[in-house]
Amino acid sequence: MIETERLRIYPASENQMQTTISAEADEEMKKAYTEMLEGCLNHPDQWDWYAMWMIELKDGTHIGDLCFKGLESNGTAEIGYGILEAFQRKGFAAEAVKAAVEWAFRDPKVTAIEAETEPENKASQRVLEKCGFVPNGETGKEGPRFSLKRSNQKPAHLIRSASVEDTARLL
Repeated sequence: MIETERLRIYPASENQMQTTISAEADEEMKKAYTEMLEGCLNHPDQWDWYAMWMIELKDGTHIGDLCFKGLESNGTAEIGYGILEAFQRKGFAAEAVKAAVEWAFRDPKVTAIEAETEPENKASQRVLEKCGFVPNGETGKEGPRFSLKRSNQKPAHLIRSASVEDTARLL
């Protein structure tokens, strides 16, 4: 589990991911969540790198999620994130991404984190810039790609981190 000033962020359990998949109306998101669950089941020793991470306010209110899309052999991980509309424009996305990046860079194998956004999604691009990401000149399926290398990481604001096993005991 990761805790920040306002948030709790933790990898979802298999049951939580299945529930999310069943409830998701958007077919593209349903497919993405299904791929996350499959990654977890295919790589149980790397659960955190494939799982949907729940983003909650400290009072337990679910406000969004994020994910890593596995950890590549070159030490690069891609991050994706989303905040529910009612909670957008309050700094929660940047707070969650900063904390997740801090968590990821605690793993010595991680050399860089990447993300991509749709070209018109200026809010998401601002989140990435606030977190120290810079455009890398590449374009992915969703749009421009951004990178944050370990050497360019901003100072941490992470308060506490715990393993997925600790998180499971809390749920």
